[in-house]
Amino acid sequence: MVTALAVMLAVAVEAQEPAGAREQSREGAVSAGLDEGSRTTNIALIDVALTDPSQIQDSKPASQTTDGQSSVPEAPAPTVPPADANHPNEQFGKQSKRILGIIPNYRAVSANTQLPPLKFKGELWLATQDTFDYSYFILVAGLAGIDMASKSEPAFGQGAEGYGKYYWHAFVDGGIENYMTEAIVPAATKEDPRYYTLGQGGFVKRTGYAVSRLFITRTNSGNSTFNLSEIVGAGAAAGIGNTYYPAQSNPWVKTYQRWGTQVGLDGVFNTLKEFWPDINHALFHGKY
Repeated sequence: MVTALAVMLAVAVEAQEPAGAREQSREGAVSAGLDEGSRTTNIALIDVALTDPSQIQDSKPASQTTDGQSSVPEAPAPTVPPADANHPNEQFGKQSKRILGIIPNYRAVSANTQLPPLKFKGELWLATQDTFDYSYFILVAGLAGIDMASKSEPAFGQGAEGYGKYYWHAFVDGGIENYMTEAIVPAATKEDPRYYTLGQGGFVKRTGYAVSRLFITRTNSGNSTFNLSEIVGAGAAAGIGNTYYPAQSNPWVKTYQRWGTQVGLDGVFNTLKEFWPDINHALFHGKY
């Protein structure tokens, strides 16, 4: 019983000792064991020398080598596997080319990623992808239906003919806005039209960041600046719309409405882009 209590106490003390102290204790124990073994070997050699001195020359301590170092093999050092680059935690904020495999996401840049500036050709291609992607035709269909249901342009009428008018007006509105905000104005202001994902932080912080990208963007040199591409580009697109909307509409009111709608939609899509990597990982296990 005493022996068992002693063992339990030793285990408890060892568990409370810092790692460094335990290592020192182990090293001391090994050293003590080596010294004890050396003393035992030396005593044995003395006994043998008294009986047969010729055996002393071929006898060496079992625990020592010829250079005086211990021959006891060292314990293998623990190996720490390198971080897996494919682990989800190592890939936070990683954007895919499409959201849900449908919505184009070409403008979104993964978190902690630095890209070279876009040339005008690349900016035009971004705007073209966003405007003529098959999903954009579906989005416009929904927007046209909402506009017709609210009778935003009474002159368009109702029915199939009225819906057709709402549809092509909404399509042209969005297309012009895409080219103005993603290509034409960025080329003039030397701004980067892409969305750079924050990728970490709380919901409020990241949502605020996504909305703030409507007013703050990066220049081609990597600095932050007021987002003229978004604000001026969307405003210019809304103003151009006055050339193909009915003359009897109040141009100023409709211009501000289209301007606000375009900027608001871009804010919604920025937020969706920001949280899409988390949604994709949590709900779809990175499928998309």
